[in-house]
Amino acid sequence: MSTENIKKTILRGGQFLVKETNCDDVFTPEDFSEEQRMMRDSAKEFVDRELWAHWERFENKDYAFTEECMRKAGELGLLGVAVPEAYGGLGMGFVSTMLVCDYISGATGSFSTAFGAHTGIGTMPITLYGNEEQKNKYVPKLASGEWFGAYCLTEPGAGSDANSGKTKAVLSEDGKHYSISGQKMWISNAGFCNLFIVFARIEDDKNITGFIVENDPSNGISLGDEEKKLGIHSSSTRQVFFSDTKVPVENMLSERGNGFKIAMNALNVGRIKLAAACLDAQRRVIGEATKYANERIQFKTPIMNFGAIKAKVAEMATNTYADESASYRAAKNIEDRIAIRQEEGNSHQEAELKGVEEYAIECSILKVAVSEDVQNCTDEGVQIFGGMGFSADTPMESAWRDARISRIYEGTNEINRMLAVGMLIKKAMKGHLDLLGPAMKVADELTGIPSFDTPDYSVLFSEEKEIIAKLKKVFLMVAGAAIQKYGPQIEEHQQLLMAASDILIEIYMAESTILRTEKNAKRFGEEAQETQIAMSQLYLYNAVDIVIRKGKEGIVSFAEGDEQRMMLMGLKRFTKYANQPNVVALRTKIADKIAQENGYFIG
Repeated sequence: MSTENIKKTILRGGQFLVKETNCDDVFTPEDFSEEQRMMRDSAKEFVDRELWAHWERFENKDYAFTEECMRKAGELGLLGVAVPEAYGGLGMGFVSTMLVCDYISGATGSFSTAFGAHTGIGTMPITLYGNEEQKNKYVPKLASGEWFGAYCLTEPGAGSDANSGKTKAVLSEDGKHYSISGQKMWISNAGFCNLFIVFARIEDDKNITGFIVENDPSNGISLGDEEKKLGIHSSSTRQVFFSDTKVPVENMLSERGNGFKIAMNALNVGRIKLAAACLDAQRRVIGEATKYANERIQFKTPIMNFGAIKAKVAEMATNTYADESASYRAAKNIEDRIAIRQEEGNSHQEAELKGVEEYAIECSILKVAVSEDVQNCTDEGVQIFGGMGFSADTPMESAWRDARISRIYEGTNEINRMLAVGMLIKKAMKGHLDLLGPAMKVADELTGIPSFDTPDYSVLFSEEKEIIAKLKKVFLMVAGAAIQKYGPQIEEHQQLLMAASDILIEIYMAESTILRTEKNAKRFGEEAQETQIAMSQLYLYNAVDIVIRKGKEGIVSFAEGDEQRMMLMGLKRFTKYANQPNVVALRTKIADKIAQENGYFIG
């Protein structure tokens, strides 16, 4: 498709809320090219051979083994997928980089963290913000795995408030170098990295500045002991201390005071990549849980035959399917936006930065949704294994612990929930997204007489798509009324923002799932997509429940009297099914297929 045609069909960030998307305009995992499928298979083969076969070593705090596996990944070119060819990488598109991140991250959180920290926040700031000299000097070594990178942002007193760090950078009298002094914590890959991306404050600057700092212990750099952590046991995580560490002025990254911007844009990419890194973990957990449930005999029958187990497996698979659908939908949007910007004359750096920034709302949505799904998936995996799931002799126990950090990485889920709605409101205020017009239409609709016609729902997903359109009205109704009441002070009402965010998240995830299945049913036939149709309907049913609960929570917390009664009536109208799905039948259909295939069978 030409970039001109892409421009016409691609939605801008956040527009999914106010514009209808045609299923033919979304990218799905079934659209992977032959090259992408080969990349996926190569990553899976590496993981099965080098990581999954030795998962116990990662639990025994074998940091050297993690480093060894990272070097092997470098030799296979897996560390340079996102790096332009000019700097020794493969120069692949955004979808391909997501794909590799997805399939290389499923076996253990220890390697997943090392991989993500190196390829993402350890390398990407230089490829996207470095000058030519910096990129030529450092990026080829990072892309090949000759060197490893780490990212020094967090400080003991500065967690979510990233710009409040106290690490200082003082310019020398001869103006040739900066002396950096300060303490950083929770630094992934610190124990074996060759360079740090360090953020420090020059004088009393409002914003921090980024620096490329080579790891030389003789230059005032020392490390704390390896942190004792709940999970990711073989991910090297240490404090880093800088004491008058001399950094040449030419190693400043971008411009003075631009560090906060670098950090925030790195987090946008990190959020969607973290979602990708949680996908194959779910597939593998489902696979292990299904095999166990098929083999475990209780009361003279495999436990997979019990409805209670079927319900768990069906929900695990459904959420994984939804997570895949939404993650790759957003990834392709980003890739297309990057292509449009490059066609318009932007450099690779600028195009990628702006392309990802455009979909920062979707990145935050995915980070929250998928990280919580992987936690639930591993929790149910432990439960299916029963007592054995609690034992460190099976991989379920470590999977559960490793999953927990994903709700904290890349900005906590609480921060990301508020960011998603906050960024949406800011886009509307800047005129980049029309929220006011649709919100006013919904307000008018509340006072109008509803239609009592019985629509024709004979076409696949006709009712489901109508429900999604109505869920969007719920968000516009609740968020619109809250903004009208509180104005710019809405940011102070965090619980309302969190409730609105949960509605927003469910809309994007449910719509992505329905659109994927609709597209594939048109291509491959409804019969071939029978299980996926059931998963799409089950996900939407669950989403509607969440929207009802969170919508009510918001309405009763800020509206009173007639306004409250009117909005509660609207909530009921906008979340009503004409034909309620048979939830037990849907779960049974999904679980039976998973049992038959002995694991997650899609893709």
